[in-house]
Amino acid sequence: MKDTLGVLLAGGAGERLFPLTRDRAKPAVPFGGHYRIIDITLSNCINSGLRRVFIMTQYKALSLNRHIREGWTGIVARELGEFFEMLPPMQRTGSNWYMGTADAVYQNIYSIGSEQPKRIIILSGDHIYKMDYSRMLEHHKETGAEVTLAALPIPPDEVSRFGVVEVGQTGEVQGFQEKPASTSFRSPFNPNAVDASMGIYIFNTEVLLKALIADAEDPNSKHDFGHNILPNLLGKKKMMAYSFVDENKQQALYWRDVGTLDAYYDANMDLCAVSPIFNLYDKNWPMRTRMRQYPPAKFVFDEPGRSGMAINSVIASGVIISGATVSNSVVSEDVRVNSYSAVDASIIFSHVNIGRYCRIRRAIIDRHVHIPEGTVIGYDPAEDKRRYFVTPSGLTIVTRDSSLFENPVELDFEQRY
Repeated sequence: MKDTLGVLLAGGAGERLFPLTRDRAKPAVPFGGHYRIIDITLSNCINSGLRRVFIMTQYKALSLNRHIREGWTGIVARELGEFFEMLPPMQRTGSNWYMGTADAVYQNIYSIGSEQPKRIIILSGDHIYKMDYSRMLEHHKETGAEVTLAALPIPPDEVSRFGVVEVGQTGEVQGFQEKPASTSFRSPFNPNAVDASMGIYIFNTEVLLKALIADAEDPNSKHDFGHNILPNLLGKKKMMAYSFVDENKQQALYWRDVGTLDAYYDANMDLCAVSPIFNLYDKNWPMRTRMRQYPPAKFVFDEPGRSGMAINSVIASGVIISGATVSNSVVSEDVRVNSYSAVDASIIFSHVNIGRYCRIRRAIIDRHVHIPEGTVIGYDPAEDKRRYFVTPSGLTIVTRDSSLFENPVELDFEQRY
């Protein structure tokens, strides 16, 4: 990995995660109690030995930049040439913000060239998975590839969500389609599956830089890897597919795009299971993050109807469950749940106070929210829609500006899109 540079794309606006992305970038959205979504990819980098990474940020990046600066930049040795460096749009090549994934890399072509890497690995900061990028790099070198993309099998009825590839028996990419309505492609190893691109690419540096320059000069381009860069290189450069090897070590491959509220909710709820599919407790593949200094979690009172307890839940530091019951939930740092309240199947972000006699079910509570005494969320869909954002599946999102009791306004979730 010493001659390989990582480029992590973390500038997406994350519209489908609104309102959680109203004030933060998608990669900065909390996950699993005290992580952020971007921590998963950054942990993969560290565990893979990839210690030179440019992180390209853009939209609402304050909390993301702070998280990376305080939690990640000090984990590598700068005196050895290692770094996790944030690169916001600097308009070196024009007056535009990043206009696509390829344009984001192109606008930083000077910074990339100054590092003189032999190879560049392109990563995304908004997926949940475990992967050893050094395995993919070895495959790239052993096959003599100029471009390698990571792929995993998906059902044919899901192809509209992915870039899909046609892979030959030797692993060479023979076709590429970006989010087609349907496809005739089938995996050579499983005729009932289609190989989907994971958005993880390794390029020989010269190949990538030339492709980016040509793409930047094309006025009709979307400046996107899936739409433009890969299709334009197909048949001109040796492009290989690398079958995803899951370091999560479960029977089924685990890779999740948590780009929608329901997908994000489901990935968090999985962590509460007795045997979660995504294992945060694997000492051989540790997940790292920025750790704040909070006291241990605390559970107090044991009286009839007033017992402080958490069941099948993930509870972070600084939490106080004071005579309340929390079940099947993820509770982030510095949260207090007060007496006689019940929280079920919910995600509670940090610095939340839940008053007495509250009942909360299937909700996501954003950070710094105070839930007044006696509040009921998740039991009356009509009432919830008057006060909060409610997804079509009935998931309730409570943010700081939610109209809790004064002048409630009708909020139609569908109209947000």
